[in-house]
Amino acid sequence: MKIRVDDVKEVRRSLEVQEDVRELNELLARSKPVDYQFPRLVDVNLSHYRCGEDLMFDVHLSTTASGTCARCLETYPFRIDHDFSFVAKPASGDEDRALSFYSGDEIDLSPLVREELLLSLPTRPLCREDCPGLCPRCGKNRDAGSCSCVDEWVDPRLAPLRELKLRS
Repeated sequence: MKIRVDDVKEVRRSLEVQEDVRELNELLARSKPVDYQFPRLVDVNLSHYRCGEDLMFDVHLSTTASGTCARCLETYPFRIDHDFSFVAKPASGDEDRALSFYSGDEIDLSPLVREELLLSLPTRPLCREDCPGLCPRCGKNRDAGSCSCVDEWVDPRLAPLRELKLRS
């Protein structure tokens, strides 16, 4: 998504566009298992204005993504509504990496949109906080029902204490 620098005026202007995130999905698909995927197009509501040479942007990203639960390995949908703002300054040669800079006639917002989408993702994909996950013995999804496996595990280092308890 490119914005012409000359189109950013002193008066705030709003745009509604859809950003193609195929490249981001291809990058995410390289991990196994695939934790997250986005629909091909993400809704972007953008407003911008100029303050001298600085370009001010307020952005809202919204989409329904899909995740693969880290506990039960089921795919689940979840909503993303993410707001961010940034200032783009004219490039001068001694840029600070913490700021955004532009040069030329256009500013490309696509890399920033992809980065912000990644930052909006949960650090660990869970279909829900209390997901019981898979049985470590038989692999059955505990969310679909219980299995016949006995969930008794004893730390071998504590076996002598268990023996004492059983004797008394």
